Formats: sequence, C-alpha cells, structure tokens
Amino acid sequence: MNVLIIGNGGREHAIGWKIKKDNPDAKLYFSSGNGGTAKIGKNINFGTIEELADFSEKKQMDLTIVGSEALLVDGIVNVFQEKGLRILGPDKKSAQLEGSKEFAKKFMSKYGVKTAKYKTFNNYTDANNYAQNQKYPLVIKADGLAAGKGVFICKDEFEAEKALDEILNKQIFGSAGNHVVIEEYLVGFEASILSIFNGNEIIPFISAKDHKKIGNGELGLNTGGMGVVSPNPFFMDKHWEAFNKDILQPTLEGLKAENMNFSGIIFFGLMITQDGVYLLEYNMRMGDPETQAILPLLENNLLDIFNDAIDNKPIYLNWQNKHSVCVVLASGGYPLNYDSGFEINGLQKATCLYFIAGAFLNNNILYTSGGRVLNVVGIGNSLEEARKIAYQNIEKIHFDYNYYRTDIGEI
Repeated sequence: MNVLIIGNGGREHAIGWKIKKDNPDAKLYFSSGNGGTAKIGKNINFGTIEELADFSEKKQMDLTIVGSEALLVDGIVNVFQEKGLRILGPDKKSAQLEGSKEFAKKFMSKYGVKTAKYKTFNNYTDANNYAQNQKYPLVIKADGLAAGKGVFICKDEFEAEKALDEILNKQIFGSAGNHVVIEEYLVGFEASILSIFNGNEIIPFISAKDHKKIGNGELGLNTGGMGVVSPNPFFMDKHWEAFNKDILQPTLEGLKAENMNFSGIIFFGLMITQDGVYLLEYNMRMGDPETQAILPLLENNLLDIFNDAIDNKPIYLNWQNKHSVCVVLASGGYPLNYDSGFEINGLQKATCLYFIAGAFLNNNILYTSGGRVLNVVGIGNSLEEARKIAYQNIEKIHFDYNYYRTDIGEI
C-alpha cells in the first residue's frame, strides 16, 4: 500500500503514525513533510498539483490524503480523479465550504444550518456604514483563505473600521479580502467535531476542545492552536442532539441537493450558547492540532475508513474509552516573530506519544523550523491522568526559547 500525505505539520505526522501503526507494511510519502514524517516515510518536495499527480501515477499511489486547504480549493481532487487516482477530499466546488466564508454562509442559510446572523460586503464604505450601527463585539472575516489570520473580533466601531480598512482597502490578505463577512458575536464555548463523509452519510468522530489563544486562560493573540483535549468535557449528550438536528442533518441535505458527492473529511467548528449549538465554520480536512489528540483514541484502521468512504461504504467508528490531552510546544515569540534552527533535546526521554509539527531532521538531529514545533500527547483513563502524563513529558523536552501553555485540560 503506497500512501501520499500532503502537508508538513503535526496533523500529517499523526495521520502517518496512525496509518503505519495499523498497516506496518504501508509505504508513506509526505509532501513536503517534516523531521517527524522523515522517520516514518519519505519526504518529497513536489509542490504543484500537476507534479503531485505525476508522482502519484509514477509511484502507483493507492491513496492520497490532502492536508492543504489551498490545494483543495485549487481542485487537486478533480485532477487526481480525472487521472483515475484515489484521493480523499472535496472536489473544487465542495472545497469552497472552507475556501470562501461567503460561500459557506450562503450554504448554511439556504439549508437551515444554525449559524450566526451575517452580511457580506465587497466595498469598504458599505461595510463600514453597516458595522458602525451594529452591536459589539462584532466579528469581521476576510472571505477567502488567509492562513488562519483572517478573523477579527472587534470590541468597538474603531476596531471594526480598522479591520475593514486593512482587509478591503490595504488588502493585507490579498484577493482573500475582496469580500468580507460581518457577523454577530456569539457567547459560549467552542467545540470541534471532525467527521467522515462517504457520499451518503456524515459520520462524526468524538468531540474535541481546541485552545486557540497564546496565553493561559485563553488570553492574548490567536494561534493555530496551542492544545486540544478529547473528548470535550463540556460537550454533553444534549449538545450532540442539537448538533445532529441543527447542523449535521441540514449540512447533509445541502450536500446532496448541491450534488457535492465527495468522499472526505468535514470539520465542524461549533459555538455552544444558551440558545443552542451554532456552526462557526466548515473545514474540509483534518483539524490541527485536533487530529493529534483524536487519532490516538481511534480503534479502527484509518486506511479502511478512508477507503470505505471513497467506495461509498457504511462506516462504523469505535473509540477507546479514554481521554487525550495534546499540548503544543512552540517557539518563543509565536504567533509573531520567532527564531528557529535550535536543536530539540530530550525526546528520547519521552514516554508518551509526540508528533513533530515544525522541525527538520539533519544528521538524525531535530532542529526547530516553525512556530508550533511539536505536540506532546498524554492518554489516560481520565482527563486528569491524561493531562498529568502530557505535562510530565513536555517538561523533559527542551529547545532554546521554547514556550507552552500550562493550562491545557484544566476544568
């Protein structure tokens, strides 16, 4: 079994680890991978869709898994399928559910998916006039892909004016900011629900809770995620029922009505309020770092799940009755400026799972290369036990100027 995994973060390392664990004879290729994936497979450096498709044909890939939102939006699934190559993910049209916030909100509105009230604009004057008369806080989002940085939570009209100026006038996100979505601010707690879509039904994974802010207590700047717990201790049976009724089933109805008959991942970013469960966003690939916390709890063979989805077969998921806590070890200064190239020490002392996110391998030594460097994952019979294992192990690992939150999993 030859498998190509496209991406270079902790998510891709975790996917590769799970596949290799279940299928020891699988040959893994990563584009472009990192220092962790280099130890379980082969890193390649093809970047364009055409290069990746040619490589997959030449190597007779049995499956390709895509972690890049940009490649999905650019239609990598369409190109691979036209060449008869098996690939997991949404086609170009369906990928717009992640690639365009305006497209996604219109889809939600059309099919009755519960979401925050919103309006979209393509010019600064109209957008600012609308924003000046809204209740605050207010959420302003660049429409397109902005590397996770296109969302502004504005506490007053002055912050809204600045955000709109940067997005629409100064074009700090390029063409991703040609349109903006302005929506109401929801108060509650967030939950992440990954799922697999086989063209017929959406099968949800266990719940997770991400921690987005750089500082303890969810303070400071937004990041790509500083830690995850799974299952989410606040997401109860009543929330599952509301999610199924108000979000999952209307989404499924919409996918079928719009002929979005792909096979792949749907990530539901949720906000749970006093008024119910709301959908914040769709992502059309595995979450990061949610994947690193969730996959260690999955009992099924991951390759079987992916192949069954592509073949439109029924999927039944089984989970360990355990808890996981994933803590991100980051470079000091992240998510702003940070230095890299520091040797990572102490990994040999770790007695739990860890996944490499931003590090490269040189002479069998790992050096930092990114803001989020690695993920340490504790598994336990309780949330407290999993948390204890994760933090006991992260203290064994060191590189210059490292940083991590100390409150992941606290209740």
